[in-house]
Amino acid sequence: MKAYKTVDEYILNAQFGREILIVLREILRSTELTETVKWGGPVYTINDKNVIGLGSFKSYNGIWFYQGVFLKDEAGVLINAQEGTTKALRQWRFTSVEEIDDKLVLRYVGEAIQNAKEGKELKPDRDKKLVIPEELQTAFDNDNILEAAFQAFTPGCQREFAGYIAEAKRTETRESRVQKIIPMIFEKRGLNDKYKK
Repeated sequence: MKAYKTVDEYILNAQFGREILIVLREILRSTELTETVKWGGPVYTINDKNVIGLGSFKSYNGIWFYQGVFLKDEAGVLINAQEGTTKALRQWRFTSVEEIDDKLVLRYVGEAIQNAKEGKELKPDRDKKLVIPEELQTAFDNDNILEAAFQAFTPGCQREFAGYIAEAKRTETRESRVQKIIPMIFEKRGLNDKYKK
């Protein structure tokens, strides 16, 4: 996915329905949120806390609430896009401008802003156990220097590498992912470093 420097550029290059993004952006800009670009896409913050993101996908556009797990969701519009993986994030999808109810969106946004001000935040599980996939362990068994370089990463980075390999269903894909991360490990580059500021 291409990283854009401005929200205007992001909207101009939208994969799906620019007009939906334009309407949602107008709603978000009518609030006290600050518009910025993070990870190449529009993000709306308050007191430097990410509250809402705006996204364009192949068949819909949406807004996601970084701490959406705390929203009441009385209208039942929010989904967890990655059930079992995503804990706090919730998404609201739109396929047409007609689906956008300004007042309802503002109610959800207002609640998200209030939650952010109150400090409601589901923190990532930093104590999650590291499970080394078999394919990565085989690479370590064949190369002690690789294993030592891997051990130099933080536990969070180690889990990202291990998870990236383990989530692949096919053995061939897992093995190819091991080959992909080996140079990154030797270069001391984390899997998601390019997305971190």
